[in-house]
Amino acid sequence: MSEENKRPLEEETPGTEQPQEAPQAEEAAGQAAKSRKKKGKGVTFTREQVEQMELAVKQLETTKDQFARLAAEYDNYRKRTAKEKETLYQDAKADTIREFLAVYDNLERAAAAPGGEDDPHKKGLEMIFTQYKELLKKLGVTEIEAQGQPFDPDRHEAVMHVDDESLGENTVAQVFQAGFLLGDKVIRHAVVQVAN
Repeated sequence: MSEENKRPLEEETPGTEQPQEAPQAEEAAGQAAKSRKKKGKGVTFTREQVEQMELAVKQLETTKDQFARLAAEYDNYRKRTAKEKETLYQDAKADTIREFLAVYDNLERAAAAPGGEDDPHKKGLEMIFTQYKELLKKLGVTEIEAQGQPFDPDRHEAVMHVDDESLGENTVAQVFQAGFLLGDKVIRHAVVQVAN
């Protein structure tokens, strides 16, 4: 092997080149490496070994970068699927509750029917209706406040207009069918009459 391939690591570190104009500095570094070698402290590598180590370091950096990207992609995938799963659950829950709101409407009409205040059947019906409302409340369903509120097209569906001086403009005058929210999501709009 030539003398050039037997240079010590301290003399030529990866990523730095020795200036060619300074042969005296090169000689001094060579003498320092020889003196360290004599003392048993210096380790010498050939140019090929140094290049292989540089290549190994580059491969390690590339692998680390690929691993970091893969870990980030997996984390994003995990979060996205968890969010999709939660959305799917909420949508299924809203669809199911929406189907049961027709029962709510019938119970409400029956409980509001005049007459038979002392009738045990009517009292039982009112108790069932109260229990039904409690069940909806436990599921996170709330009734949309509409009567006397400003008309909100995101929550109300206007089917009639009325001229009423006692109410302000675009105020809900009457509620024909109650609307409901599941959390912040409207599962059924309130059907209302709006004052002009």
